[in-house]
Amino acid sequence: MVHVITQSCCSDASCVAVCPVNCIHPTPDEPGYGTSDILHVDPVACIDCGACADACPVDAIYPADRLGERDRVFIEVNASYYRDHPEISSGWSNVVYPEIPRLDAGLRVAVVGTGPSGGYALQTLIGRTDATVTMIDRLPTPGGLVRAGVAPDHPGTKRVLKTFDLLYRHPRTTMIGCVDVGDGRAGVTPAELADHFDAVFYAVGAPASKPLGVPGEDLPGSTSATDLVAWYNAAPGAYGDIRVDGCSRAVIVGTGNVALDVARILVSSPESLAATDIADRALHLLRSQDVHEVVILGRRGPEHAAYTPAEYRTLEAMTDVDVIACDDPAQVRGLGLDRPADPGRRRIVFLFTTAVGAIAPDESGRVGGVDVVTSGHSHRIATDLAVRSVGYRGVEIAGLPFDATTGTIPTADGRILGADGTPVPGHYALGWAARGARGGIGANRQHAIGAVEAFIADAAEGRLVRTARTAADFAALAAGRTTPIDYAGVAAIDRAERARGRAAGRPRIKFTEISEMVAEAVRARR
Repeated sequence: MVHVITQSCCSDASCVAVCPVNCIHPTPDEPGYGTSDILHVDPVACIDCGACADACPVDAIYPADRLGERDRVFIEVNASYYRDHPEISSGWSNVVYPEIPRLDAGLRVAVVGTGPSGGYALQTLIGRTDATVTMIDRLPTPGGLVRAGVAPDHPGTKRVLKTFDLLYRHPRTTMIGCVDVGDGRAGVTPAELADHFDAVFYAVGAPASKPLGVPGEDLPGSTSATDLVAWYNAAPGAYGDIRVDGCSRAVIVGTGNVALDVARILVSSPESLAATDIADRALHLLRSQDVHEVVILGRRGPEHAAYTPAEYRTLEAMTDVDVIACDDPAQVRGLGLDRPADPGRRRIVFLFTTAVGAIAPDESGRVGGVDVVTSGHSHRIATDLAVRSVGYRGVEIAGLPFDATTGTIPTADGRILGADGTPVPGHYALGWAARGARGGIGANRQHAIGAVEAFIADAAEGRLVRTARTAADFAALAAGRTTPIDYAGVAAIDRAERARGRAAGRPRIKFTEISEMVAEAVRARR
């Protein structure tokens, strides 16, 4: 029976590399890779060997006859990709191995950030070099946006962290959490990293949200999807500004996958969310809120929506939620958006060709409505919560080059560029931090490989400035500024969260305070 790729696909192309008949597309060197929502198995060429399923880090690939009812639609999704792309051919192909030059012994590398980009950089460094690698994160727990960004009802996607966890335990890997990189007050500076390592990779993501730039955006009850996602995913320090005394309708500006994630979480029944690792604080509040309607605003028509087909299908699969899409002013008037939502139904409404003019306050000064123009018709949507989901951007790190216009670290082929436009020896940036917030988990793998290949070339050609410092020197520096968390501490936090979850019949209950995590790690160490 042929294999089928389903929605939880992270597109990191691990399956592509092991397929003996080249029947999984698009590959990293083909058009559409990085923007396609999932990869696809060619049902004609598949020989049912199962290598792809074994390699998949998120368990997204199954034989067609083992698919559940909800996932059987992906049989057609996979097959239709090849009907729509007749130029793609599958078949037996020769394996091409990368050339790996011999490097100097004793190379010491730091990777700042433990999200997908940092994880894939570690994977490539361990696989292609003999360097020792120190993984650094400002939080006590690794994972970046996999832990704090992937929706709690998408547990399959989070399984990619299992691959990275094996690498964290590698003899050449050192994990140091709870170390900030910036001005040095709560961690270390980039200059100190450069002094202690032969090369430094910055995989720090794009943690800031882009603004709407409309009046009322800063009202209480107006928040970013970035902050809201972090809040319900239990990210430390994230406190969503959600009205506690009732929120019948939410308005989300933006049509990307994150917007759809937020909409789905807000209208999902608390009972279904209770089976996930959603933050306790979010679960308790959503139970009291009972949000039963979300309006998603798209500036252009549905053909230009930024969400992927797989993400939209997830909404359609919600049996107790109506999904309505419109851009007709007459239809909009019949939706009753100018008054509180009907508590007798749950629905998600897409309003396309809609521009936001302002976020309006209620009598108390909180969000009370959103003024919009839909296909030339002006109206106000009554709401208690306004969420902007119009993209992410990077944040400047003191001591590193930064392009304020693009919100990225300027790079060329993975190498960080200085003020004069030339590469800074031994400095690399990858993932969203370098290319901007676009592409999913899998796109970060190829970008990480490219950055590591640049490092290998620089090391082979003698372009690195070798450090005279030792691993003990850096450990002492970090310990003098903060309480570093090693892999044993990370594992202790993980065990404690899982134990808290078992007591409540849930996969885990996450800590939401750094102090709690540090205390658990220190307790385990003692």
